[in-house]
Amino acid sequence: MTVETIQNPGAAIAAGQKLAIADCDIHPSPKSVEKEVFPYLEKRWQDHYNTYGLLLRQPYQNGPAYPKGQPDAARRDAYPPNGGRPGSDLAFMQTHHLDRYNIQLGILNPLRSGQGLQNPDFAAAYCKAVNDWQIAEWTSKEPRLKGSICIPYEDAALSVQEIERRVGDPNFVQAFMLIRTSEPMGNRRYWPIYEACAKNNIPLAVHAFGFGGSPVTGGGWPSFYIEDMVGHAQSAQNLISSIVLEGVFERWPSLKLIIVEAGFAWAPSLGWRLDRVWRQNRHELPHVKRPPSEYMRQNVWYTTQPFEEPDRRSHLKDTFEWIGWDRLLFATDYPHWDFDDPQRIPLPRADAETRNAFFLQNARDLYGV
Repeated sequence: MTVETIQNPGAAIAAGQKLAIADCDIHPSPKSVEKEVFPYLEKRWQDHYNTYGLLLRQPYQNGPAYPKGQPDAARRDAYPPNGGRPGSDLAFMQTHHLDRYNIQLGILNPLRSGQGLQNPDFAAAYCKAVNDWQIAEWTSKEPRLKGSICIPYEDAALSVQEIERRVGDPNFVQAFMLIRTSEPMGNRRYWPIYEACAKNNIPLAVHAFGFGGSPVTGGGWPSFYIEDMVGHAQSAQNLISSIVLEGVFERWPSLKLIIVEAGFAWAPSLGWRLDRVWRQNRHELPHVKRPPSEYMRQNVWYTTQPFEEPDRRSHLKDTFEWIGWDRLLFATDYPHWDFDDPQRIPLPRADAETRNAFFLQNARDLYGV
């Protein structure tokens, strides 16, 4: 879709397009860490950054081990004309993305936020600084944008502090984690995060990628970038299985979990398999009182990017109906190379009210915006 968008700029949605959009996965980036993030870091942590950088919990320290389709995993046309990384210039994002696609609500998901750092105290300080940066450089200047509360999720106590610090702040609509954690996400070490989100009615978004320190597949490190990309869906299935089977949704039935940038078409088959195995092994899981698929339908939402495109459109319609149209949130993944253009996704046929819910109202209802 990115290539088509670049080659056919005249096909883009005009600013006056009636179809209003909520984009639930936009990635902002600081132009300069020193100029934009440092003002919110204590001198101690500024020195730490200058000395050690951002050391992650993974075997390699220089970024992902696989080549991207574009530099910075970005569309070629997403680099601001005045310089800087894609997603680093608000004025350019407004004209290039928000206005162009009539985006009425955009959810910011910063990926360089300090999550997954080896030093937990530095991770907490850096996440807090990135949250302050989101307000200063983005949400305070553009009312269509809302931030995500970045948390140092490997330390639950520090994460809860940051969540509670932001409770009631209209600049934020969700807490934010990455999928590949150091232990399965149903593990009790993460439970205080779920309790804080449920207690404060804050949805928890879990985005693809992460730095748990383990290989990204169950069999070791893959050879190719495409294996890493496809693996996000597998990681999402693992986290849902863990959270459901550990009884997280039974303990906190109001918890809202959003799977971001891992697709969605795998959800029905996961639900079918979990239900069958649960029926055969219920004696092991007395705390899981209902079929796992029921928790999935009640507590889990999915952003649609990367949008699956089966050969038969009817298969996609069946998937939407199993998940529930009200549990799907449109997302573009701007400014990355696998950007989903809202005008080109193969959406199943639906009436105007259902289409409006898919593109906008589902997100407004979930986030209370």
